[in-house]
Amino acid sequence: MLLAAASTEERLRHTSFADLDADELAGMRELVRRLVLSTPVRRSRRSRASRRAGDRLDLRRTVRAAQRTGGDPVRLVHAVRRTTPRRLVLLCDVSGSMEPYTRIYLTLLQGAVAGARAEAFVFSTGLTRLTRQLAVRDPDQALARAGAASSDWAGGTRLAEGIGRFVADHGRRGLARGAVVVVLSDGWAQDDPDDVGDAMRRLRRLAHRIVWVNPRKAAPGYAPLVGGMAAALPYCDAFVSGHSLAALEQVVAAVRGAARR
Repeated sequence: MLLAAASTEERLRHTSFADLDADELAGMRELVRRLVLSTPVRRSRRSRASRRAGDRLDLRRTVRAAQRTGGDPVRLVHAVRRTTPRRLVLLCDVSGSMEPYTRIYLTLLQGAVAGARAEAFVFSTGLTRLTRQLAVRDPDQALARAGAASSDWAGGTRLAEGIGRFVADHGRRGLARGAVVVVLSDGWAQDDPDDVGDAMRRLRRLAHRIVWVNPRKAAPGYAPLVGGMAAALPYCDAFVSGHSLAALEQVVAAVRGAARR
């Protein structure tokens, strides 16, 4: 019995989300919630006290310590810069062509917001920020709030508009600076490819790393040679399919920085 259960889970790991029935989809969402997205660390401007003599001398802490010994700097205090995880930003395409994958991807977004304090946006013909709606711990409640917050579901795809709007309204204000940005989209867009390339170029200047998740990449013979995907690809650090649980595990590695295109 245990062997059969393990075999079923292994089969589901490699099954495309688009091929799951309702019961399998519910079970898959439970598995996706276990995925942990973590970004590389960066050095912060803040520092902490260090006992290593080779670290930078912290004059302020040294003077403060000397006040407790009559003004004599009996002990030299050194400092080392703190490290902090890079910000994680997820932009999810919720257009009609992405509908077979949307619910799973929103589950991934909800887990990232609740667990990694990520910023989450969805786009189709417009852009909607869903960080606050997805921040609740109950995943079903989070998805219900997300659906109520955006009226832009299952429409066409304005890829350049969505990414460009994020850069203009949020990215330049700090959300994208030094961040790991994950775009979940099949790259099918109504925009001119040149506009897509321009939006990605501006995002590239701000982000530390861009990971593109395209479920169509898993199709036999797929090649991003034309359209929005071809225009966006030169600005991506990693290009993964994310069409199954096993493929989402590759997304986790790409976000962490362990995989490159």
